[in-house]
Amino acid sequence: MTRGMACLHNEPNVIVHRDLKPRNVLLVNSNADHLKVGDFGLSKLVKVQNSHDVYKMTGETGSYRYMAPEVFKHRKYDKKVDVFSFAMILYEMLEGEPPFSNFEPYEAAKYVAEGHRPTFRSKGFNVFELRELTDQCWAADMNRRPTFLEILKRLEKIKENLPTDHHWHIFNP
Repeated sequence: MTRGMACLHNEPNVIVHRDLKPRNVLLVNSNADHLKVGDFGLSKLVKVQNSHDVYKMTGETGSYRYMAPEVFKHRKYDKKVDVFSFAMILYEMLEGEPPFSNFEPYEAAKYVAEGHRPTFRSKGFNVFELRELTDQCWAADMNRRPTFLEILKRLEKIKENLPTDHHWHIFNP
């Protein structure tokens, strides 16, 4: 997923997905070692002049539960909204349930826009590094969120440090 998103966010022709959520991440095989990003109905192609440009996109676009605070607040945003959504997906992968599953989606987005983030409960091998990455990806300030290329490098480093026979069983179903 991160490799695909890094390609989409490659400048100067950036595609901002704007609705990244588990339902739009497709398993290619049953081993779940290859994922594809789908459903580009809300995506936006942006020609970037300057890597620090904030695109003139506003409004509540996407699914509330995975929505970046700046989108919920109708503020200008850029490709980092996808990084925020990725963080919410990563949280769900680590915890085994959607972020703020006890809230209705709109209420969850509102709560996140107020500065709240889900609480981690899982414990397991290398969870600390993944939690740290998640914290960076869902930073309130979109300029503090890493790019997907940076995320990809971090995940590859985490994977390198795993035992070769390690399987990801972090949450208890």
